[in-house]
Amino acid sequence: MATSGYRDYFKVLGVGRNASAQEVKSAFRKLARKYHPDVNPGDATSEARFKEISEAYEVLSDPDKRRKYEQFGQYWNQAGGMGGMGSGAGFDVDFGRYGNFDEFINDLLGRFGGADVSAGFSSGFPGGPGFQRSSPSQRPQLNLDAEVTVKISFAEAFRGTQRTLSVNEERVQVRIPQGVKTGSRLRLKQKGNIQPGTGRRGDLYLNLEVKSHEIWRLEGDQLRADLPVSLDELALGGRVNVMTPDGEAEVLIPSGTLPGKSLRLKGKGWPSNAGRGDLFLTVVIQLPQEWSKEELKILEKLKLVRSIDPRKLWLQAATL
Repeated sequence: MATSGYRDYFKVLGVGRNASAQEVKSAFRKLARKYHPDVNPGDATSEARFKEISEAYEVLSDPDKRRKYEQFGQYWNQAGGMGGMGSGAGFDVDFGRYGNFDEFINDLLGRFGGADVSAGFSSGFPGGPGFQRSSPSQRPQLNLDAEVTVKISFAEAFRGTQRTLSVNEERVQVRIPQGVKTGSRLRLKQKGNIQPGTGRRGDLYLNLEVKSHEIWRLEGDQLRADLPVSLDELALGGRVNVMTPDGEAEVLIPSGTLPGKSLRLKGKGWPSNAGRGDLFLTVVIQLPQEWSKEELKILEKLKLVRSIDPRKLWLQAATL
């Protein structure tokens, strides 16, 4: 059967590349029953799908065609035609020597001493008429590397985690170390795309994206959070219990602390190769939505005895 364009016949039938002949046959029977024109009269989509799975089965059920398809991918049909021409030209062709069909063509042109053979290969070959020989340095390099974005929680990034990924029908265990950040990139060697025929495989790169957290935020290498405090804690100071990523801890608020000041907890921050960083807590004042009567009475007394006018300097500077 002549093919029009490249199709991944394994995906068409829904089987793995290591599927046995029986598995290929079973998959075809199942799909054929579903998409057969007699079952779907007048359905052009089902008819096209039936032709596609029939084409895939014709290739994968034939050991010779399947071997060429697995070896040369989209050029399998052309490779089959060139096999006969090679023997007629007075030499044998070992297709297993080549990574892809382009390498085979380049080698073939070299055997003819660089002669113009485009007239004999004008149908179905890359370049068509006028196809010219290229040197190894001019051949385009096939990039088999692959990339995928993996989202992890803030806690997973802080402590490290393991994920199971499905890569080319293979389940891969990935260890994500502690201290990664959004933009961190992990490389899994030889877990990328596979080149048909040669078995060459690229690398898989994981681009990590860390989800935001309700409390904690990472600014560069610094782990930060806001620390709500009351009016009296700002004025009088004292020791208060706070929460860190490791659990509860105690921190000293100096008397007279102003909102916006950062308190530093050594060794409680983000992990890295150099060790644990520091945690910075930014003091923010937390006022009640409703004051109690007792609180209001105390505030009335404070109003009478306070020593500063909070807007004096502001009023002076604002005068034009």
